[in-house]
Amino acid sequence: MAKRGHNEGSIYQRKDGRWVAVLTVKDLAGRANRVSRYADTRTRARAALRELQRQQEAGVDLTAGNPTLGAYLMQWLTAVAGTVKPRVWDSYESIIRVRVIPRIGGLKLSQVTPLVLQGLYAALAADGLAPRSVVNTHRLLHRALGQAVRWGLLPRNACDGAEPPRPGRPVMKTWGAEQVAAFLAATREHRHHALYVLAVTTGMRLGELLALGWDAVDFEYGRVHVVRSLQRRTGVGLVFGDPKTDGSRRTVFFSEQARAALREQRARQLEERLLAGPLWQEHGLVFARPDGLPHDPGTVSQSFGRAARTAGIPHIRFHDLRHTAATLLLGAGTHPKIVADLLGHSTVALTLNVYSHVTPAMHASAAATMDALLGS
Repeated sequence: MAKRGHNEGSIYQRKDGRWVAVLTVKDLAGRANRVSRYADTRTRARAALRELQRQQEAGVDLTAGNPTLGAYLMQWLTAVAGTVKPRVWDSYESIIRVRVIPRIGGLKLSQVTPLVLQGLYAALAADGLAPRSVVNTHRLLHRALGQAVRWGLLPRNACDGAEPPRPGRPVMKTWGAEQVAAFLAATREHRHHALYVLAVTTGMRLGELLALGWDAVDFEYGRVHVVRSLQRRTGVGLVFGDPKTDGSRRTVFFSEQARAALREQRARQLEERLLAGPLWQEHGLVFARPDGLPHDPGTVSQSFGRAARTAGIPHIRFHDLRHTAATLLLGAGTHPKIVADLLGHSTVALTLNVYSHVTPAMHASAAATMDALLGS
């Protein structure tokens, strides 16, 4: 046996040729327990020992042996808490708590088979869960069980043998240019008018708009700097955090219409600040409540829906204003790279995939352009 020092673990080779990594840990009662992981080479055994030590430092209960799926997933959530964004962790926790644990959380980890997972997906679909949400559940379990394999708790990932449903491409609802113009005209006196203008002309997400500070608005060059987002976190409330992706940190140039709307918004906000008096709480937000505090995204979405109904415009979600901006720009011949940068997409391919419904019109426009160039 090749020892690594007191309480640092050891590795040794069995008579059958397999290598074993051993780490002594204490359970919740303070009793010492030997935790073993098996490997086919000395190098992999050393890697397994390092992984055991990393799990121990992360707070994983290594003495659980063959835990239930529910217990393992909760430990996994603890282990990944610092490696993903808070809103992603919240979504993981919700999926595990609502969809997985009530149905198969009581099974031992070793009892989770592809057939069990296939049954879970079928049950979720039968309960009315959208195919895309079932796929998201599968992806989460694939990541979590993949970690169990790397930790040596499972020999293989059961998700590799399970087949989630194939979600169809969602039908994108957007407004045409005339509908956008009618909506903005109808909401000219609405306190969220500037918010609507900026949303439909820049494609910014609602959370990005509600987190926008006046210090990020550059009137001279006609641009805003997207550096944060506002979200509601379960059990916490409204919090400012990083944008959705690294590419979401970007500079967005706005139109003259948006510039005018922002100037009017600043004047409106100064009036509200005077009316609020000592009740005003300064957060430097472009779009704030009458007392200066951040808006709740859900409340703003509901207000947008009511404004659209009052204007007699077909219902779309607030997020569909982002899709509307992209669709109008691409349809008018704006280069896809420009639209990708505007939206904060990581690649042009992503933009073209999301807005593939616009590409036929782009192809037709290209053909007409060629005819014009050649004098046909």
